[in-house]
Amino acid sequence: MNLLFAIDDNVTQQLMTTLYSIKQNTSVDQYAVYVIQSPKLKLSETLNNFCQKLGMHYHPVIIDDNQFNDAPTTDRYPKTIYYRLLAYKYLPKNLKRILYLDVDILVINDLMSLYELDLKDYWYAAASHTSLDVTDNLNKLRLGNYETESYYNSGVMLMDLEAIREHVKANDIFNYIEKMGKALFLPDQDILNGLYGQHIMKIPDELYNYDARMNPLYFAKSNGERDIDWVIDNTVVLHFCGRDKPWRSEYKERYSGLYKHYQHRAKKLRFE
Repeated sequence: MNLLFAIDDNVTQQLMTTLYSIKQNTSVDQYAVYVIQSPKLKLSETLNNFCQKLGMHYHPVIIDDNQFNDAPTTDRYPKTIYYRLLAYKYLPKNLKRILYLDVDILVINDLMSLYELDLKDYWYAAASHTSLDVTDNLNKLRLGNYETESYYNSGVMLMDLEAIREHVKANDIFNYIEKMGKALFLPDQDILNGLYGQHIMKIPDELYNYDARMNPLYFAKSNGERDIDWVIDNTVVLHFCGRDKPWRSEYKERYSGLYKHYQHRAKKLRFE
């Protein structure tokens, strides 16, 4: 299983927690973990040792991020968010598919059902959270892409690297950034949807990108079926979207205890 992350030094421990949760719940023997970074992570060797303990192979991908100097960024959306859009440029040419994951997630059931998904002629597979709000049409209007089925969250993306190498071009991305400017609220996610939304296969968010903030809505929309027991039994990827993050001591939402358990286990393994 090929896994892709793009991080800076602020979230190395969070990556370890995510990796630990994957290893504990996925029926795969071999993992290749590609971590795009710029500059090299201060804890790169620690991360390598941690991956070895999990039986995973760590592949640091160190890039020059000067090409993103003119891209819109904030403290919340640093340059690293663009790396996933152009990841194919930095990955081995023999890779055919890879699963990109944010590090504010837990994998609580087997990832293989997502990783082995038949993409047909799509370039990506991703989930949408727009059934939980009313922003779908507004996003299509804002980004000027009416062909896309929905507005997709870029935190969990299965990528067909062969198709992406053929069709996704850096100049198209930079031209879109220049054209849209400050209209890009969630820069890389907006670019993904604005340029390539019609090439994304929609996957169920309640399984593969469950927004942990929205558990009351999932429960209500399913007429009470998708309670916490359903999530534990069925959801594969639990995503802690938004500003409030579960590794912070003040975070007290429904799945905070579950996250802190995996965080504790990952730290224990790290320091053994």
